[in-house]
Amino acid sequence: MPSFDVVCKPDPIEIRNAVDQASKEIANRFDFKGSDSRVELKDFELTLYADDDFKLGQVRDVLLAKLAKRQVDVRFLDLGGKPEKIGGDKLKLLVKVRNGIEQTLAKQIVQTVKDAKALKLTAGIQGDVVRVQGAKKDALQAGIALLRAQVKDVPLGFENFRD
Repeated sequence: MPSFDVVCKPDPIEIRNAVDQASKEIANRFDFKGSDSRVELKDFELTLYADDDFKLGQVRDVLLAKLAKRQVDVRFLDLGGKPEKIGGDKLKLLVKVRNGIEQTLAKQIVQTVKDAKALKLTAGIQGDVVRVQGAKKDALQAGIALLRAQVKDVPLGFENFRD
């Protein structure tokens, strides 16, 4: 039975390259001279450090620009966190990188596929992946188009397209 997997996977190599490029630019920019502004990457979590709110915003903007240049979708980042003080005037901002489909979004995807009864597709949650199955390849391609149109807040990828 033809099937495909709906995933949410960023490219960790491109994220690492973007962080490295952002760190180089921050180290060389005149307005960051003498400040403790930097970006660190650990697993799928970015930590931005700066001396004040303005510089933290600048560090974030540099990082977002480098991610955009490397074709990493910014929707992978969870930028909703609040900066926290880490001593003196220094600030730290944790930015999570989405990896895998969360349960609420997975349930929403399954419900979207079930609601499109004309396509005759079935969907099931398998860990952090949603598997969609159908009788025909054309129905699966229509399902991919449907999911791209319905889910806008998270960048979805489609893998393991099988006949």
